[in-house]
Amino acid sequence: MGDNTATADLDVALEKHRTELTGYCYRMLGSSFEAEDAVQDTLVRAWRSYEKFEGRSSLRSWLYRIATNVCLDMLTAGSKRARPMDLTESTPLARAALSPRPENTWLEPMPDARVLPEVQDPAEAAVARESVRLAFMAALQQLPPKQRAVLILREVLAWKASEVAELLGTTVASVNSALQRARATLAERDGQGPAGAVSDPLDEEQQKLLERYVKAFEGYDMTALTALLHEDAIMTMPPFDLWLRGTADITGFMTTLGASCACSRLLPLQANGLPAFAHYKPDAEKGGFSPWAVQILEISEGRITGFHCFLDTERWFPLFGLPLHLEAESDEVEEGV
Repeated sequence: MGDNTATADLDVALEKHRTELTGYCYRMLGSSFEAEDAVQDTLVRAWRSYEKFEGRSSLRSWLYRIATNVCLDMLTAGSKRARPMDLTESTPLARAALSPRPENTWLEPMPDARVLPEVQDPAEAAVARESVRLAFMAALQQLPPKQRAVLILREVLAWKASEVAELLGTTVASVNSALQRARATLAERDGQGPAGAVSDPLDEEQQKLLERYVKAFEGYDMTALTALLHEDAIMTMPPFDLWLRGTADITGFMTTLGASCACSRLLPLQANGLPAFAHYKPDAEKGGFSPWAVQILEISEGRITGFHCFLDTERWFPLFGLPLHLEAESDEVEEGV
């Protein structure tokens, strides 16, 4: 009986750390599903070797050490995930072609609820949100794995250099050097930081912008949409490597290759610390609406600067807890998590 109670207590103690560990592994790996696999592996390893845990560090520090080793093992192949604009030049609409790349090429979206634990400190919450935004995640992917770990632990999680050194089995001088190199790499990248300032909760102006966006998109009103997009806005559509820049090419694409998205439905989500939507488009065969994309928006100075559509709905909609069909008469669907 005592053993069962102890096992249950350990399960609860480990489970308490799942969300923050998922956030850490997601920043390290750039993949939603690999992050969840890494956390599961971490918790299993911790459970199996708990008798060897001597309490010289906190349980949390010990779990981060295991998670770091799991992630570093997964990254040994040199894999780094990217956004379409990290790989190719933008394509003029006249040459637009939809060429998919393997799923392990792409930086993947992630529901906020899976990676952002509830914290009381607004500043801490803001740093956590900013550090899962697509632009920052893409910048992280440019760093060698150990530099990536150091930057996340020091800058995002606010660990001391001595704590990071102990976790990685290295010296404080080595940690400080790695952090300096990581910062330099990020500083060299255009748009390495969060794209624009997104409030949490959204401020009134941002909320109105999103309401106008939903109305323009669902009504497929290109004039209204153009007014909401920054003139240099970017549209991406993983798994396709095509990306478009500028209102003319984006709306031109939507009215030609993307014309079947007219009369779509958008349901609000929270993903990557940014406003997002589940995009359902009309289903001519079944009626109602079928999943088409998870859209993540980047906003700056009252305009939409990034419009990122993740099209692999068989993977993304279950991750976000979203239904795989909407009935035509349905006006309200509970938001997934």
